[in-house]
Amino acid sequence: MKFQALTCLCLVSYASKSYGYALPAPLVAPLAINPLQGPQADNSSCVYGPNNRQCWASGYSVDADFDQNYPITNGTVVYNLTITNSTCNPDGNGPRPCMLINNQYPGPTIRASWGDRLIINVHNQLQNNGTSIHWHGVRQLNSTESDGVGGITECPIAPGDSKTYSFRVTQFGTSWYHSHFSSQYGDGVIGPMIFEGPASANYDEDLGPYMLNEWYYQTASQINSIAMKLLQTNPPSLPPPADNILINGTNINHNGAGNYGRVSMQAGKRYRLRLINSAVDNHYHVSLDNHNMTIIASDFIPINPITVTTLLIAIGQRYDVVIHANQRPGNYWFRASVAQECGFDNKQLEGRSIFTYNNITFAEPNTTAYTWPRTCDESMRLEPTWYQPVPSDSFIQTIQQMDVNLTSVNPPFNGDMVNAWTLGGSPLNIEWDRPTLQYILDNNSSYPPRYNVHTTRSRNAWNYWIIQQGPGAPPAAHPIHLHGHDFFVLGRQDNSTFDRTSSVSLLNFNTPPRRDTATVPSRGWMVIAFPTNNPGAWLMHCHIAWHVAGGLGSQFIELPGEITVNRDAFDQTCKNWKEYVAKDAVQKEDSGL
Repeated sequence: MKFQALTCLCLVSYASKSYGYALPAPLVAPLAINPLQGPQADNSSCVYGPNNRQCWASGYSVDADFDQNYPITNGTVVYNLTITNSTCNPDGNGPRPCMLINNQYPGPTIRASWGDRLIINVHNQLQNNGTSIHWHGVRQLNSTESDGVGGITECPIAPGDSKTYSFRVTQFGTSWYHSHFSSQYGDGVIGPMIFEGPASANYDEDLGPYMLNEWYYQTASQINSIAMKLLQTNPPSLPPPADNILINGTNINHNGAGNYGRVSMQAGKRYRLRLINSAVDNHYHVSLDNHNMTIIASDFIPINPITVTTLLIAIGQRYDVVIHANQRPGNYWFRASVAQECGFDNKQLEGRSIFTYNNITFAEPNTTAYTWPRTCDESMRLEPTWYQPVPSDSFIQTIQQMDVNLTSVNPPFNGDMVNAWTLGGSPLNIEWDRPTLQYILDNNSSYPPRYNVHTTRSRNAWNYWIIQQGPGAPPAAHPIHLHGHDFFVLGRQDNSTFDRTSSVSLLNFNTPPRRDTATVPSRGWMVIAFPTNNPGAWLMHCHIAWHVAGGLGSQFIELPGEITVNRDAFDQTCKNWKEYVAKDAVQKEDSGL
């Protein structure tokens, strides 16, 4: 095996290196929230309903690992999304320019059932912006061309052009979709997704998605330009803080104008709430005064239920929770408070909405918040409902042969890969008119160095990543999101450097959490693992918008010989983009992502 140095994830102002090693052979106005209806199973042994949410149709259940087994239905669900320039005034502070999907904010909820085919036609009617839509957390099994990342899996959709995204729904749960074109999603190009399927706990009604995000009174493009300059100072300066926190697109502002979102509950009922952090710069502490929340899913992964009073949700993460309306009937605050312990926003803001029991007069609550944990620690108790341990032997053998800095090893093995990545270094910077997927389709492996490309090993080999912040890094957490996969979070620790001896005892290979977005803690480390099993070009990046815009990302080329795409449609999108750029020069001011 030969030593492989990778030019990898970076943020403009940080230093970063990444190394790969082969392992031994395996040992606007608030949207109405309407209850959702699930399908009834097609056999007599399973009737999906309020008291039997664990089962699903045709013998499938919440205990099935959907990477290994998923239904294929005859259902095809079609959506048309049109993106336009508009103005928004979600908190009553006054209108400012924004970009809307189907003239609403957040965009429409995309719903499908586990096993359906989704066909989504995206029409770009923006005046001076390309776009692309990423379906966050969707595995895109054998459909990398629909991942929606301009410069990686497609050319951007030119103004006046359209693109059809098509993929099989192989997962179930909650997620969101958003633009992956510079910082565009911070101006409104977002919306929730619900893939109906089984759940690990029973509930009576599904309240639908609850999107949590900041609102800036300047445009995201303006904030991004400021942030790019501030992050290049030495030491880096903080980007401008948000002006407000929105819950499903609404809140009051500091002058009392605007509206709180409202949810009605019937005493005694159990409600599923789908929490989504669709922010650009902030983690949140979330709670409902006086009520517990039972977590039943983290990202798309169903988990063995755990009950909490508050939870921390990082950018890009989702939590499905069940709330039991078992308190004294009244009005209660739902809160999403900026988790200042996590990093970059030094302004304490709190988004609020009001949960009201039926037959109670709506009024502003006088309830008291739970005490927030003063840490940025994500729970490591999120056990998937199916048991899948991660192989440990090859990982442990390899890191023992590394030097103390995890920068050199030469084992005579091939197979699994251990990669050591210290955040910072060479920025990822793509070219919109020459996406990575085009290189693959042209059988051209001469990727520009700034593409930060890493090629995975053979099918079913394991990829382990030791991700950590370097000495002198600012005291902030980084939410890392992987496209094309979820991953196992084997361990994490703040204010620490990964040690090849002592840190191994902190790793959980037996029942690790599994998700598609997890946080590298402040000045600390995180170890993740995932198998090679999905052909495509996949981005891995920090989900703080200003950081990925600054280049904090890398990409994987996985099983390139197995990638198949609709080449005519792919080429046509690129042709239309290039023709647009030739007529109206496009200035790319950041990584393009």
